[in-house]
Amino acid sequence: MTARRPRVLVADDSAFARTVLARLLRASGAIDVVATARDGEDALERIAALDPDVVTLDLTMPNVDGLAVLRALGGRARPRVIVVSISTIDTEIGAEALMLGAIDLIAKPTALANDRLNEIGAELIAKVIAAAADPVAADAPAVTAGTLAAPLGRRAGLILIGTSTGGPQALTRIMAALPETLAAPIAMVLHIPMGYTASLAQRLDKVSRLEVLEAADGMELMPGRAVLARGGVHLRIDRVGTRLVARLATAPPREFTPSVDELFLSGAAAAGDRVLGVVLTGMGDDGLVGAREIARAGGALLTESAATSVVYGMPRCVFEAGLGAQEAPLDSMAQEIAKRA
Repeated sequence: MTARRPRVLVADDSAFARTVLARLLRASGAIDVVATARDGEDALERIAALDPDVVTLDLTMPNVDGLAVLRALGGRARPRVIVVSISTIDTEIGAEALMLGAIDLIAKPTALANDRLNEIGAELIAKVIAAAADPVAADAPAVTAGTLAAPLGRRAGLILIGTSTGGPQALTRIMAALPETLAAPIAMVLHIPMGYTASLAQRLDKVSRLEVLEAADGMELMPGRAVLARGGVHLRIDRVGTRLVARLATAPPREFTPSVDELFLSGAAAAGDRVLGVVLTGMGDDGLVGAREIARAGGALLTESAATSVVYGMPRCVFEAGLGAQEAPLDSMAQEIAKRA
């Protein structure tokens, strides 16, 4: 049976951008653009009338802007909102949009030329299709075990978290629920464009009992501290004597920078069987190679369940790889992390 094509609303105050983005999506042959909207008020009216699966949302619009649209939607499950806004936008606004419920953010070129907008076409199409997919229905217990799952074993001395689409909300819920007595440091990789991670780290810090910082080269990882990888730079973990420190690097080239694989691979080398790798919602398979290394080193793996993932791609790859991963819904993920640390 053929899957239903995603129904998309394009909201942008630029008539040119609306035309090009709608054409890009339609040209995929897999997406129906049901309407376009010239501002936030127009977008909300069309959302109410047409019930689209996905909205691509510009943030800087007259009258009712993109943030007001997100507030009006109130974080509801549908439609899923992908921010498509100019790359020079105030990063605080972009981070706020992610905290308000936008599941992803794509930087739109500042030069509104046809060829420049075409550059984001493949990324936009892939993210719209992934966002529109229905989550796998599951009435699962709080924690389920994958193939060869092992008992809790040794307590984790380093917690590594990787996520992509839907990740800002997932990280917010986890960081808000973790106890201040957590006995292991945390390092996190999230796939979002450069420039937004400092603002996002500040917002996570405000909701968390732990200290949350954007990673800097040489920064020490210690209990009570969580570091978020800087956009456009890999975050690795290095052991210096008895200390764990953050290292930043642009190489090797990966599909995503920062890469969850790079974080996991380095963490396994630095902390061995005391690593807990956590894979949350996201499209693709970034993290699978690193998860294999964590398992080989004797560490533990947790993945977000299908029922709560915005996109069940990254966690599914790890859970189904026979690495002994255990699976938990987002609501109990913080509890499961704390239990292991």
